[in-house]
Amino acid sequence: MDIDLPEVVAEVRAAFDAYEKALVTNDVAALTEMFRDDARTIRYGAGEILYGSAEIKTFRAARSPVALGRTISRTVITTYGREFAVASTLYERPSALGKIGRQMQTWVKFGDGWRVVAAHVSLIDKP
Repeated sequence: MDIDLPEVVAEVRAAFDAYEKALVTNDVAALTEMFRDDARTIRYGAGEILYGSAEIKTFRAARSPVALGRTISRTVITTYGREFAVASTLYERPSALGKIGRQMQTWVKFGDGWRVVAAHVSLIDKP
């Protein structure tokens, strides 16, 4: 298996960057499209446990657009073959002083492009 083919890493990085932009601008339509529309898609958030794209869509539609700005760091994207990747990043928000966020996403390439099939977001005290 080929790991970290440069062209595949670039594809996933572009998808990840588009997700980040949609997240901080509260582009609900784009965020919804980036998650696989499937009952098996999972998102564990800082305060929610979401099973299936329907629950994720409901969460996105109800989420407050206030204080979404953040700074990311230590982003690592690892690809396995041409259709599977994991993206991990740390983030900090001005609205959560003294905390550091952790985000991991599992991306799979389908016929309609790269989609998140599993995600985990958590917020902890800064080490």
